[in-house]
Amino acid sequence: MDNFRQVSTAFLELGEGYQKAIEEITRRMGEGMAKFICTEVETIDDYDEYCHYVAGLVGYGLSRLFHATGTEDLAPDHLSNSMGLFLQKTNIIRDYLEDINEIPRCRMFWPREIWSKYVDKLEDLKYEENSEKAVQCLNDMVTNALIHAQDCLQYMSALKDNSNFRFCAIPQIMAIGTCAICYNNVKVFRGVVKMRRGLTARVIDETKSISDVYSAFYEFSSLLESKIDDNDPNAALTRRRVDAIKKTCKSSGLLKRRGYDLEKSMYRMPMLIMIALLLVAIILGVLYGK
Repeated sequence: MDNFRQVSTAFLELGEGYQKAIEEITRRMGEGMAKFICTEVETIDDYDEYCHYVAGLVGYGLSRLFHATGTEDLAPDHLSNSMGLFLQKTNIIRDYLEDINEIPRCRMFWPREIWSKYVDKLEDLKYEENSEKAVQCLNDMVTNALIHAQDCLQYMSALKDNSNFRFCAIPQIMAIGTCAICYNNVKVFRGVVKMRRGLTARVIDETKSISDVYSAFYEFSSLLESKIDDNDPNAALTRRRVDAIKKTCKSSGLLKRRGYDLEKSMYRMPMLIMIALLLVAIILGVLYGK
């Protein structure tokens, strides 16, 4: 009850523009999510609709709140929607095993239109004997998510306020990095797959301008591209979508060299230097102690 009072008080203290934006978005989210309580995600259109209700509308709301503060122009709805869909689809891809093993009832967000091309039941993807088909299905899902990346870049390039920009940009870079990690990676069906802490810390620390966003999207897309298997059923489509992202980043003229690596922490070398300095200090202490 206390939490409810605090939220209610905070809501009343907001300006009218804020209240209208929050009220509209939460109402639409509630109505949309209720639709999927007893409805499975069958088609790709269903998938996009579900992700719109749970995340795309959050993008709408944030754009309206940014505009209400006077710090940003009102972004087009289709760009705001893509910002939410890219994050939500990435989470759905990464969390396959957790969702399918949910007790008492599994959560099934991968659209039947995609997974039915590879297996008879969605849960079949987690079994080792289906590894090849599972990875192909995974790649299909990642390829679907990539379609939103260019809209996200366009949205972020228009942001003016630095706080708004970093709030939006860091999760989007984490999303393209997670797509690169998950792509062609059977470990998605075996356990938790996510960016290493060192790389995550580096992304947070280095994301300060749109140049950093273009650079991160370009490098993570290149890393994903390096994992494409020509025998994959969707290899050609994946390449086209990756090429489109890289072309957008390159045409900005703002690329930097970051040297992101999905397999090892980027803070490993400084840590080794710290250990070496500590050892030197211990040795000197022993020598001078004698």
